[in-house]
Order: sequence, then C-alpha cells, then structure tokens
Amino acid sequence: MMSEKPRDIFRLSRDWLSIQEVVDAVSSPSCGAISVFIGTTREDEVDGRKVVGLEYEAYEPMVQSEFSRLVADLRVRWPTVTHICIHHRLGWVKVGEASVVMAISSPHRHDGQQAVQFCISQLKATVPIWKKEVYDTQEASWKENSECPWSGPEVQKKPAHSVQNQQPAPPETGQNL
Repeated sequence: MMSEKPRDIFRLSRDWLSIQEVVDAVSSPSCGAISVFIGTTREDEVDGRKVVGLEYEAYEPMVQSEFSRLVADLRVRWPTVTHICIHHRLGWVKVGEASVVMAISSPHRHDGQQAVQFCISQLKATVPIWKKEVYDTQEASWKENSECPWSGPEVQKKPAHSVQNQQPAPPETGQNL
C-alpha cells in the first residue's frame, strides 16, 4: 500500500541537468527501485559532417499537457509506479552532455524499468520538443524522431485522421523564435 501521494515532475531547462536532482525527486522509502534513463548528445557523422551539438526547441504551451497525458497513461499501465521526474534541456547541448534525464520509482525494479522504456519512447513521440543537429561545417538540420506517428513512409498509408497527438511542425531552419 502506497503511503504517499505520487509526484509527477516535468521541467524544461536551458541549464545543465542534474542527475542527482532528478533521482532525489523520485526517492521514496516505499520504493525499492529507482529506474533512470539519461539521453546524451552523441557524436555522429551525417553525410561526412560531424555532429558537434544539438539545439532543442519546444512548443512550451503544449508540453505540460502532453506530459500529463503521458504520465496518466503510464500510471494505468504500471499502477505501482510511485514518482516520475523528467528534466529536458532546451537550447544548445554539446556532445557528451545530457539532453534528457528521467527517473521513475517503484516498489520493485521490473515495473520501473518497463515504465522508463515506455516513457522515453512516448516522450519522443508525443511531447512537442524538436532537435536540430549542428555540424562541424556550421550547417544544421532539424531531425524527426522515428517514434513520431507522422514520420516515416508508413504515414503515407494512414488516413490523416488516424494520426493522433499531432504536434505543430518544428520551426523552419533559420527561423528566429
């Protein structure tokens, strides 16, 4: 029996993310597990250009409502999940730095680990946060998450009304926001 009220925390930040702060936010004496995911900016090569960092932007008015939907779904699927905390970067994130840190506490590890896997996939698919790869050539390119229901060739086969949780399109390259 859970003795404390579940906490759901989501924060966008232009500052460096503290893994310990996210872990501390979900810590609970009733939980024997804290499952953590840390997404980092990786060095990659695209068409002969080296990725030097990512630039994240979000449609902030919609982010919190999509997060609330996500955690409600997660809690239905894994009722033993106690606390959920996600911090996501905005702005410039250089190679090696964390872009997203999430932690989920639960009495036992199995539910928490499954919930974290589901959470990161759904976050990328439904929460309106976009990333632009910046290359060593000073060029940049917006990237689509493969988890998004509108990305990939299978979207062409689906009627428009079947694509749920549609998000605004990412800003045009070079657009000032």
